[in-house]
Amino acid sequence: MTSPLKLLFEAINQARSENDLHLQVVPGIGEYFAAKRWRIFFFEQLPLADSNLQKILRIALSIEHNPIARYLVERHAPVHEALVTSPKAWKIICPRPDHWHVMAGPIINHNQLVGVVGCTREKSMPAFDTQNLTDLSAICLHLSVWATTVGSQEIYQGKSQHQPFKTARLTSRELQIAELVALGKTNAEIGHQLWITENSVKQALKRMFRKLQVSSRAEMVAQLLAPRHHHLK
Repeated sequence: MTSPLKLLFEAINQARSENDLHLQVVPGIGEYFAAKRWRIFFFEQLPLADSNLQKILRIALSIEHNPIARYLVERHAPVHEALVTSPKAWKIICPRPDHWHVMAGPIINHNQLVGVVGCTREKSMPAFDTQNLTDLSAICLHLSVWATTVGSQEIYQGKSQHQPFKTARLTSRELQIAELVALGKTNAEIGHQLWITENSVKQALKRMFRKLQVSSRAEMVAQLLAPRHHHLK
């Protein structure tokens, strides 16, 4: 008989879109971990046009304020709140009663943190343990493979219809960085928005400069916006 964990692996492998993940995989994750709340989300899909949501996310996803976020960014490994802080400190960071116990795991694409799997439990429920972390690690591995293959194709196809930059030389992540550079964002601001380190932004820009054979941010943006690159492959 197939185990519940392997059924989740199969559901991830069969998903052909992010919508499939939410319909076929997310409910199984909540049931498997007996969670009060649970979710898979990808950073570039978050509705950041909502100013109130932006304020919440600046705290919830801040590596300065949230030790779980910092752990995910630095280690790319699943974590629960008891590993990184005390119950008293966690209550200050996240006072919601249905988030008394929190476990999160990373979704990785090309060595970058692109999403998170999160589960929470109430105070009256058992805390997440080592076995939970081990199982979440396996789930995150399969989700990371999905993000690198199916997910990347879906994101690229979705953006190709309205992507302002006229080049296919850069990856979808590099195009995200280029868009933020064009908006005048600093490396630190880009890293914060994309949930990667400032050094990762610097290294990405170096690769982008080499690919495009430019030597400055302004020259890079000018080249990417140039109509003559529309047909480059």
